[in-house]
Amino acid sequence: MQINSKQDYHNFLEADLKALNIAPNLRNKLTHDIWAFQKSLRKLEYFINCKHSPLAKIYTIFMRLKLRSRGRKLGFSIPPNVFGPGLSIAHAGTIVVNSNAIIGSNCRIHVCVNIGADINDGSKAPRIGNDCYIGPGVKAYGDIEIGNNVGIGANAVVNKSFGSNLTIAGVPAKIISQIGPMQYRDTSK
Repeated sequence: MQINSKQDYHNFLEADLKALNIAPNLRNKLTHDIWAFQKSLRKLEYFINCKHSPLAKIYTIFMRLKLRSRGRKLGFSIPPNVFGPGLSIAHAGTIVVNSNAIIGSNCRIHVCVNIGADINDGSKAPRIGNDCYIGPGVKAYGDIEIGNNVGIGANAVVNKSFGSNLTIAGVPAKIISQIGPMQYRDTSK
């Protein structure tokens, strides 16, 4: 899912804000660095996907530089058009995502995560479904697919595909539970 209209842009921002669980007040607009990064990411996606005038192309270059600067400050290397709406970056710290990865909506991602390409073909990268939790230190790489509602435990190395509604962990990753993050959230209430 990508931003294809101004309404999509606003929907993505609203979903990201909700996922980050921060109030949309002036203080957070001025001081929340992760929110500022995500707003820049979504604005760049909007301009890449929706605006094609010569002036918009110049502004797109400016937005890429702004996103890169904010990303370096926080340790993020996250390209546009990878994450669906509802992205929640838990903390500042190293996060590297390949531009060919596809990650669905409502993803929570932690520090020291690397989502990389296949060693033989750099155009093949992981496809991760909706409602996924990516724990600290996760390394996922190659031409793999991870289904919806999957929790990936801390420091897991994911080098093969997995279905939906489960939790995986370990080196290499294996299924440790038939319960995904959405079921954990529902039972914690």
